[in-house]
Amino acid sequence: MAEALVLKGLTMRFQGLHALEDFDLAVHEGEIVSLIGPNGAGKTTVFNCVTGHYPPTGGEVVFMGRRLNGLPPHRITKLGLVRTFQNIRLFGSMSVLENVMVGRHCRSRAGAFSAMFALPSAALEERAIREKARALLAFVGLQDRERARAMDMPYGGQRRLEIARALAAEPRLLCLDEPAAGMNPSETGGLMELISKVRGLGVTVFLIEHHMRLVMGISDRVAVLDHGVKIAEGPPAQIQHNAKVIEAYLGQEAASAED
Repeated sequence: MAEALVLKGLTMRFQGLHALEDFDLAVHEGEIVSLIGPNGAGKTTVFNCVTGHYPPTGGEVVFMGRRLNGLPPHRITKLGLVRTFQNIRLFGSMSVLENVMVGRHCRSRAGAFSAMFALPSAALEERAIREKARALLAFVGLQDRERARAMDMPYGGQRRLEIARALAAEPRLLCLDEPAAGMNPSETGGLMELISKVRGLGVTVFLIEHHMRLVMGISDRVAVLDHGVKIAEGPPAQIQHNAKVIEAYLGQEAASAED
């Protein structure tokens, strides 16, 4: 399989604090790869470096053969690398449908002039964006909630809405930062199915998650961070029984994920 994302010696320091040290990882096209570790291990720092929110102190981020170091987040999104956030960042007062339409802006072609003067090309594109958004809401199971305000959605629904909005940007690689946070067991099971469906669209998935049943249930490979250093990488079954990982993080969760 071709490499979608390659991280080479990725390093991030904050005023002398080593948040990430010489981190290597390759995510191949079509894979679901999870990044796990204790709180403060550096997982979200990896995502922030990958998506342009932090310029890494050292190392390289390469996406589809292109070096991303120094590119701003909006440029990276347009290249097809899209993320969600650990803390939900929806537009609460806007409708569910409008939130997904906003996610399509990076693929919009009509400029401000066309929109201002309501040119036919802008109107056609607006209709196309609306229909695409509706299709994505159906994909994530929210087709009956398009007029609801985002803030009025249940927590699990808001998480699904975030994924729909991210998919509106047509990602080739989707970075999901703790998508199961706050979900009940039923919602988590539905999320596992949804992530598998996303992969079925041809989208590569890079995932940060604490929910071990989800991680072990859907991942092709798992990488483990501890204090900014990668301590293990491999298929889920191998990670579950890795002594260093159990000591650093999994503990009894490793056994319970097998039940």
